[in-house]
Amino acid sequence: MPAFTAYDGTELTFDTLGDGPPVVCLPGGPMQDCAYLGDLGGLSAHRRLIMTDPRGTGGSAIPADPSSYRCDRLVDDVEALREHLGLDRMDLLAHSAGTNLAVLYAQRHPERVARLALISPSVHAVGVEITPEVRRATALLRRDEPWFPEAFAALEALVAGKGDADTFRAIAPFWYGRWDEAARAHRDAGEAHKNHEAAALFSDGAYAPDATRAALARLTAPVLVLAGEVDLNSPPPAMTQVAALFPRAELVVQDGAGHFPWLDDPARFAATTEAFLAGPTR
Repeated sequence: MPAFTAYDGTELTFDTLGDGPPVVCLPGGPMQDCAYLGDLGGLSAHRRLIMTDPRGTGGSAIPADPSSYRCDRLVDDVEALREHLGLDRMDLLAHSAGTNLAVLYAQRHPERVARLALISPSVHAVGVEITPEVRRATALLRRDEPWFPEAFAALEALVAGKGDADTFRAIAPFWYGRWDEAARAHRDAGEAHKNHEAAALFSDGAYAPDATRAALARLTAPVLVLAGEVDLNSPPPAMTQVAALFPRAELVVQDGAGHFPWLDDPARFAATTEAFLAGPTR
């Protein structure tokens, strides 16, 4: 895999998929390597996907300073990658927890962002609240699924502040539009590619939502917020609030999709995202 050196000497790796104009892709997890993104539903047929492995994941080295796993400090890794690629401005696509990093990068380097695609975004960096009522209402959209009773009971336990890792694992069907063998395999593979030590440090003191929101209100780049209709993690009502933070945001809710919309309807995901990336920047 290609590599570059970060600001502190840590060697970081990335992969490239496809041809065409580049788009830098930041995975979620948090602190999971890029393997779970696949080719983003065939988006690589239109774009050259620069698939990053955050420090301490995939082929990227473990840093000497564990505090460098903090989301706000990872902004410097993204900037080092842009410089390595020789891009004046870049299209940036991020998924889930990786969207926290993307918006912090846009806050610090707005002039370097051509387009910003936020897929199933996290809300931590921007301070949007997702209430238990919204999560329950989103979960109830799946009430006719055979796995629903057990998964919903686990969700209720988590909302009440109870439960453990097994309880969290029990709500996994809610992350996918179809809870089938492919979804189970995707869930299991993802766990093996996550740096749990790094994930525990990712958000620690990293966010200042008021300052971030003020900066995003001045961002001139176009923004796509793509949400899954049944995504328990990033439900559409909260994603409407996220989109409202940007002057030039488009909200797209993909029917029947969960937290990984490129798995649920690859063709629609790729078409929606490519149409956005092919659009004007100013």
